[in-house]
Amino acid sequence: MDYTPYIGIALFLLLILVFFIIFRAKKKKKSESADTKALPEKLSKTKNSFLNQISQLLQISSKVDEKLIEELEDILLQADIGVKTTGDIITSLRERIKEKKITEVEAIRSELRFIIEDLMSSDYSENENHLVEPTSKPHVILFVGVNGVGKTTTIGKLAYRYKQQGRSVMMIAGDTFRAAAIEQLTIWSERAGVEIVKQKQGSDAAAVIYDGLTAAIHRKIDVVLIDTAGRQHTKVNLMNELRKVVRTIKKVIPEAPHESLLVVDATTGQNALAQADLFNEAVTISGIVLSKLDGTAKGGIVIGIKHQYNLPVKLIGVGEKISDLKDFQVKEFISALFD
Repeated sequence: MDYTPYIGIALFLLLILVFFIIFRAKKKKKSESADTKALPEKLSKTKNSFLNQISQLLQISSKVDEKLIEELEDILLQADIGVKTTGDIITSLRERIKEKKITEVEAIRSELRFIIEDLMSSDYSENENHLVEPTSKPHVILFVGVNGVGKTTTIGKLAYRYKQQGRSVMMIAGDTFRAAAIEQLTIWSERAGVEIVKQKQGSDAAAVIYDGLTAAIHRKIDVVLIDTAGRQHTKVNLMNELRKVVRTIKKVIPEAPHESLLVVDATTGQNALAQADLFNEAVTISGIVLSKLDGTAKGGIVIGIKHQYNLPVKLIGVGEKISDLKDFQVKEFISALFD
């Protein structure tokens, strides 16, 4: 029997497979390259405001003196780094100027970068500012935050990410106070292609969450993302409901929630961080999600959060696309601001 035709077909198919692999590799490399360029572009408002002001100040300054340091302090405060963190940065800068006998104005920029990077690197351990890796089923993440900060959007984007990783995902619409919250989460569940457990507006949030977690266990879901209310009739009502939610979660899964993330709108700056104290009354916050970071000139808030509030930034929202949710990386952030 002549196998020549079959060999030819096999070689042809092999050639197609090789071209396909090469094409996918180039596409992935191009995508990774685009992602590398994305953060500096997304943080352009902060960079233009923060770094340009520093550059202009150094250009017009003739010497390193107290006036220069005070004006640098004003720029740091305008970038929303925070009073305490700004004070610590300026103190370190004065010490370095004295120790290294710095007289060249241009040297100040590199010293400032070193201080900020050192400050953030010492505050963040290798894994502290990363999401906890799911190791049990279901892995439960609770989201809290006031209305309008981008909580629902963040849940949708993270659901999409987990789905792309091949994990099964379920959303639970625990914000039953607003009908719009349930509708928005439903839209995101459809976009991300994941399950959602919901009931009508006014339902008991704890009951919805109980039903959702029970279903997740039965269906062997990998990751459960729980939305919660950001507003109630009173602050007391809101805090009581969140405490009830946490108790309900622990009744079903004692070790959950595995993460409790506070979503904060970066455009509201330091004022938004007062919410950390508010929500910590009811939920032990494990990390911060900074949404809308691409839309603010006050991205310096990232520098002050952990230093001032002892909370790691775990995720940053940098756009409207479903893929515009990034893990926060200290060195990448510093490079995006200074390079």
